[in-house]
Amino acid sequence: MRRIGSSPFAFPDFSGATRQLILVNLCTYFVLVIGAMLSPTVGAIAAALTFSPPAFLHGALWQPLTYSFIHFGIVATLFELLSLWFLAGFLESFHNASWVLWLYAVSVLGTAAAALAIYAMSGTFGYSLPPFPLYGCFGGIFGLLAAIGVLYGDTEFLMFFVIGIKARYLAVIYALIAIAMLFSQQRMYAFAQLGGALAGILFVRSAPRRGVSFAMSESWYGLRNRYYRWKRRRAARKFEVYMRSQGKTVRFDGQGRIIHDHDDHDDKKRWN
Repeated sequence: MRRIGSSPFAFPDFSGATRQLILVNLCTYFVLVIGAMLSPTVGAIAAALTFSPPAFLHGALWQPLTYSFIHFGIVATLFELLSLWFLAGFLESFHNASWVLWLYAVSVLGTAAAALAIYAMSGTFGYSLPPFPLYGCFGGIFGLLAAIGVLYGDTEFLMFFVIGIKARYLAVIYALIAIAMLFSQQRMYAFAQLGGALAGILFVRSAPRRGVSFAMSESWYGLRNRYYRWKRRRAARKFEVYMRSQGKTVRFDGQGRIIHDHDDHDDKKRWN
């Protein structure tokens, strides 16, 4: 059984998608911190970039794409980015960078969708939901953890560098904590976390093995090739009509390729 984290410094390689995600989040954090020192309006900008369901429904359509890069508090930010480094780096040792980035993005969007869903349900069923804007990459991290629990559930991590625990049980523990939080004032946060985990699971169950980008490119090339085959068949039909008007007969198959009639001496002589 593979054991991960047997040393306090046993973090995965800092490269590829892992490095990109960490650096983007770090840069955004320090830009906002320094900007807040220089201008009070930066705080208002940061608040506009967090995800608030009422604001989203009133036109702030960018928020599901930006909230995960907004962080408040150095300790919480450090914990999130270390978790992101560990989990994304672990997955990237088995998958390519594109796959990890798509998994993270789907989990982040799933988190926002879950928050929007519980907000909409609260209005439908008439119970009050305290406003709680989402920020940080917690949803993406939970999605990564859920993916590891599904794909590499028997991998053993060292929780707190002391307690050995399988990945699937670690994911279940986090899910149970989120479920318990549904009965607190942070129910939207907890429900959003579960949405990120569910999005991560759905991604690993349905995503192409070689990544979404590769599958999209394959679909594009397949569509292009089908178009070219259709053009070839159409040209073949036109050519058949033209040759019949000249008193000659040619035949093409379903792919638009000419069929040589070896029983017809004249055709052999004409076309070979």
